[in-house]
Amino acid sequence: MAMDFRVTHLNVTVVGAARSGLAAVDLLQAQGAHVTLADSALRLPDDTLEDRLRARGVRLELGPHTRDQFLQAQLLVVSPGVPLEQPAFAQARYAGVPIIGELELASRWLQGPVIAITGTKGKSTTTTLASRMLTEGGLNAPAGGNIGDALGAQVGASTPATYHVVEVSSFQLSAIDTFHPWISVLLNLSPDHIDRHGTFEAYAAAKARIFMNQTGEDWAVVNADDPAAVALAHGVRARRFDYSLDGTLADGVTVEDGVIVRRSGGVSAPLVPLGAVQLPGRHLLSDVLAATAVACLVGVSPDAMHRAVEGFRGLAHALERVAVIDGITFINDSKATNIVSARQSIDSCEGGVVVILGGRHKGGRFEDLRDVVAQKCAGVVAIGEARPLVRAALADVVPVWDAGTMGEAVRQARTMAPSGGTVLLAPACSSFDMFADYSARGRAFVEEVQRMNDGQSSVLAPR
Repeated sequence: MAMDFRVTHLNVTVVGAARSGLAAVDLLQAQGAHVTLADSALRLPDDTLEDRLRARGVRLELGPHTRDQFLQAQLLVVSPGVPLEQPAFAQARYAGVPIIGELELASRWLQGPVIAITGTKGKSTTTTLASRMLTEGGLNAPAGGNIGDALGAQVGASTPATYHVVEVSSFQLSAIDTFHPWISVLLNLSPDHIDRHGTFEAYAAAKARIFMNQTGEDWAVVNADDPAAVALAHGVRARRFDYSLDGTLADGVTVEDGVIVRRSGGVSAPLVPLGAVQLPGRHLLSDVLAATAVACLVGVSPDAMHRAVEGFRGLAHALERVAVIDGITFINDSKATNIVSARQSIDSCEGGVVVILGGRHKGGRFEDLRDVVAQKCAGVVAIGEARPLVRAALADVVPVWDAGTMGEAVRQARTMAPSGGTVLLAPACSSFDMFADYSARGRAFVEEVQRMNDGQSSVLAPR
């Protein structure tokens, strides 16, 4: 709920000129702050954006961040992509300058309850589907945060009846203070972003902050099938509401006789038949259960849940079937940015897979893919900075080929794929060595497949 937070006439520096930073600038100006936008780049990608910001009275400070730059501010608002470990932030903090993230900033003006969803994988799918379920139930429930619009863009339309369904990352949670979800969701936990957090323990601690400000009046939705998630949620003050695929829960959301059900006091109430689920893979079905658990707590009817699930065929770049060319299926899972996600992606395929792996390594061991690669894959195409790591881990399991571009990777994968097989982009890495983000990488894959598709005896795969 909204709190008394005033920034009128305050000198606020927003650090990072990407989506979240620009949303923070808009929000702060609307609240009467004097805003400076700092970015380590010497120029913003869009020259007209610089002109528009200056015309609005936003002061720009471009280039490497400095101690003096931050000490002039009365408040620092940091975008999630900006590492807080930089010396200039430590010096500002020591001098007493408050440092918060855009997520924290926006949450202080929201009128309605927050439903926050985090985890190593599945956040975007769960956030989108939970928002759709609530919307089908007749509620105003925009999705945002780390997906779609930044949370700051929702403030202007927020009312006490608005349910803010928010995807939150470990980077965003690292910069919260009072952020207080009514419902927190922890989907899973496995090593990721070690390049940023330093250790798995530090990454897990950032994720655990989603529960930090909850009370006994709130809810913590936890994946009971994930031991690391269960351990991280141990002792939370919020009421627990678990979900599980294996059907053993006495209380929570689970699967029973081909139906997603809510169990309570030994009684099972049917919610959604599994036949309505349009998403491939056990891990995506788990995300459906998480969204269903949220909808249960909000009070959405089973009919509304059913309609939302039946009409949801997944997100772009998340096991997205792109095309079938001469019997070979091409699947874009660019959102598989860590080892566990890539493993699940490969395992969701029938076999005969040629997987495109690599990018900027974030931590984790490619050796952990050896068994599933041996079982499901006909070959691997390695891309990006992680190529040597991929080759060292997997070259004695299946043939591994290097590719310098996405076009090379797609063409090479097609030649390696057997009849009836699959070419799968599941990089297990971030994209920043070759692309602006995972979506740019996924679009490049789709464009190369469509270019290959032109003039061939093939069909585009339905979405």
